[in-house]
Amino acid sequence: MENVEKPWPALWSLVIGFFMILIDSTIVSVANPRIMEGLNADINSVIWVTSAYLLAYAVPLLITGRLGDRFGPKRLYLLGLVVFTLASLWCGLAQNVETLIAARVVQGLGAAVMTPQTMAVITRIFPPDRRGSAMAIWGATAGMATLVGPILGGVLVDGLGWEWIFFINVPIGVVGFILAMRNVPALSTHPHRFDIPGVLLSAVGLFLLVFGIQEGETYNWGTITGPISVWGLIIAGLVVLAAFVAWQRFNKGEPLLPLGLFRDRNFSLANLGITMVGFTVTSFSLPLIFYYQLVRGLTPTQSALLMVPMALISGGTAPVVGKIVDRVNPKYLAASGLTLMAVALVWNGLLMQPDTPILLFLLPSAVLGFANAGIWAPLSTTATRNLPPRQAGAGSGVYNTTRQFGAVLGSAAIAVLIQSRLAAELPSRGPGGPSGEGMGMGGGTLPGFLHAGFSTAMAQSILLPAAVVLVAAAVALFFAKPKPVQDWGAAGSPASAKVDAGLDSAG
Repeated sequence: MENVEKPWPALWSLVIGFFMILIDSTIVSVANPRIMEGLNADINSVIWVTSAYLLAYAVPLLITGRLGDRFGPKRLYLLGLVVFTLASLWCGLAQNVETLIAARVVQGLGAAVMTPQTMAVITRIFPPDRRGSAMAIWGATAGMATLVGPILGGVLVDGLGWEWIFFINVPIGVVGFILAMRNVPALSTHPHRFDIPGVLLSAVGLFLLVFGIQEGETYNWGTITGPISVWGLIIAGLVVLAAFVAWQRFNKGEPLLPLGLFRDRNFSLANLGITMVGFTVTSFSLPLIFYYQLVRGLTPTQSALLMVPMALISGGTAPVVGKIVDRVNPKYLAASGLTLMAVALVWNGLLMQPDTPILLFLLPSAVLGFANAGIWAPLSTTATRNLPPRQAGAGSGVYNTTRQFGAVLGSAAIAVLIQSRLAAELPSRGPGGPSGEGMGMGGGTLPGFLHAGFSTAMAQSILLPAAVVLVAAAVALFFAKPKPVQDWGAAGSPASAKVDAGLDSAG
């Protein structure tokens, strides 16, 4: 373990930046109509304002995690924070949608540099058997950011204008930089030979795969341009990623992704679990928000406020769970939290009828709060428990990549399912059937005679994330019992040497 006298101030300093970059994954969706109006842009261009950020955020995570090991997580975190903050200012000052998209790409790259460093620092300054509380706060931050984003976005857009969803990052970024400079320790670096073929293969493979999945619905899962199709990109991405894994296996130097990480059963299972959680958290809110706004007539801010119990309870109970997770087997907490999330989503689905009293939705929202608190800390603690300090960045990069990949999958899958269920439940409206914009999803009103069918379609759609998170609960039950920690991270300690040897042999 690194010799850090006051790890908690370091954690809270990092949480500020982490919270800010995750909010930017969801905050823009509320502002899309105003951005279209303000920049005179079409819907496809505005969709790219979010897509460009998510793509630039997801693709480099493996690489930036490794860079943190090589050059120091504090240095990389501060660099990413500066890039992100300046890009936020650029976003707010953009005079056309093309400039805004370019600024969002730079903003996403800044976020990608920052994210793995937050988890890597926690892994290195808190020993495994006292890491639960820290990971609970890190996880609760990730969970709450997805909920606070739409609420904060609605308030800022309604009160000050769409530019302020970006301008607000500037003072937060400055404060976060000052606190991180003061409180985050300059941890030791570990010499690494950089795997250039691995960097290229992982970046190209992830870009093709994430772009194909993320933009599939935009192009109706067909041709993008000329001979290039959505499925062609997805298949090409999978082939390149397979080549990347093969290269990592046979690379005689130092691979970008130490495959030995996956020899640890809990690391592998926790990554599978967080992929499903990313899928669920990203996908479940879409049918719910559509139901609130188009069937029940709520404003974006009103519909987001129905999620407040989830955010408050999650933030309030996460530290309690963090203390418990260091004392009991995390699999029971994770499985319980994941099961609770599935129950809450099914409950929402049952309530999604045209005449349900709207305040009843606060009840499953509260259950989701307890579920969130029981998910993030057990999964992240389990994933990082056996990581030696010199592999903290690589492990953090993998964990955050799988979470973001799950989010991309969830976003694409729920969009396809919603369209499918609308086609099945609503009467046809011409040759195109019940398209999103034709049914009011473009921002209009939904006629009363369509309320029942639309509600049914949204209720059926929310069952997909419920099923996925229930599978994650089953995965969590296979976590191995944590082993006692002895001399964690001490140079030359048997435990550290054993794990390092296993990781090195995988190269």
